[in-house]
Amino acid sequence: MNKPQFNLQPEILENEITKLIPLQEKHFEALFEAASDPLIWEQNPVKDRYQREGFKTFFEIIITKHSFLILDKQTNEIMGTTSFYDYNPEKSNIGIGYTFITRKYWGGPYNKSNKSLLIDYAFQHVDSVLFHVGAENFRSQKAVLKLGAEKINDVVFLINGVDVPYFEYELKKLNKVKSS
Repeated sequence: MNKPQFNLQPEILENEITKLIPLQEKHFEALFEAASDPLIWEQNPVKDRYQREGFKTFFEIIITKHSFLILDKQTNEIMGTTSFYDYNPEKSNIGIGYTFITRKYWGGPYNKSNKSLLIDYAFQHVDSVLFHVGAENFRSQKAVLKLGAEKINDVVFLINGVDVPYFEYELKKLNKVKSS
């Protein structure tokens, strides 16, 4: 039996807490406003994303990925953004990342809610999900561990001409089934 086609940017993914809609160019200003808090980026390897130029560079990257605007399901307020990237059908995996959430939504069920939407959707098509987290981004490291992911690699990404250390985490479909 063939799996259904993997649409990396479905029209909408939602649950009782979160709604994900495809990111569009027209969302730039509202998303920049949400991202303009320096504390959101303090542990991120690229710390200037709260400034217009830094965010513009980030937005130009994510708009080319399979990105979503994260909305509060109850109020439609922008929580942030998240993306699918680096789909590898041969290895049956995909990355989830380029995520930020405004401080109002830190803690509580919000990150798990939006990640669960992406993970549950991805696991209809792949066997594992990868997360790449900056080596000094302790908050995000804890968040992916809470999802059940395991650290599998140390990797280096070239960002703005600088080698930046990251950790690669993997959540396997089997682990997700066990923990849900």
